[in-house]
Amino acid sequence: MGVTFPNESAEYRAAREKLLQREGALRREMEAVAAEIRSLPPGGIVPEDYEFDHIDPEGVSAKVRLSELFQPGTDSLILYHFMFPRHCGDDRQGPSSGPAAELPLEEGPCPSCTALLDNWEGAVPHVEGLGANIAAVAKAPIEQVAAFAAHRGWRNLKLLSAANNSFKRDYHGEDAEGQQLPILTVFHKGSDGSIRLSWASEMLFLPSEPGQDPRHVGTVEPMWTLLDLTPRGRPNAEEQIEY
Repeated sequence: MGVTFPNESAEYRAAREKLLQREGALRREMEAVAAEIRSLPPGGIVPEDYEFDHIDPEGVSAKVRLSELFQPGTDSLILYHFMFPRHCGDDRQGPSSGPAAELPLEEGPCPSCTALLDNWEGAVPHVEGLGANIAAVAKAPIEQVAAFAAHRGWRNLKLLSAANNSFKRDYHGEDAEGQQLPILTVFHKGSDGSIRLSWASEMLFLPSEPGQDPRHVGTVEPMWTLLDLTPRGRPNAEEQIEY
């Protein structure tokens, strides 16, 4: 290609050109996987029009149906299963300030989910401006979720609570013991109004090799994918620097 940078060695350029071939192959594979996701056969119809708790524009706790999360003229809905409360085995430090700091550790939000949703907050208007709908679904009471979101400064991301329905259990955002799981689910609304699951991050349940990150939502985690480009890579550290 003829691309070089100041003072690089021949060794660096040769290794970089070799790696670039793998990057090109990875791009082709990513495009192929994305195409297969789009061409999956229709998934199963949702068993009910789930009713979630949310906070309405007037700041009052209200109900909203799954079907109502699709804005007019849209047919895609991305729902992240926010681990709030966190998994019982997660003993990382809880929030140091704000309303969630007053909760027992096991009832508070997951630091990893918090980091991911921090990353997504600015992306939401762009995603929704391009025709998809996006929200995060917690299990905690909506008042706790909304208070935490306000403290984080989340203004764009829709927050829901499935405290009073079986949505998270039905779609593997909750295990048989009631522990929360960070799965990502995508739904499609057909022209007849039927709503079906179109894709879910089922790689969450595939065992990873030693030293590997699960990466079930790897391509939508900006923080980690940016760090993958650095010489040190992903540090062995907590995602949430402060919360």
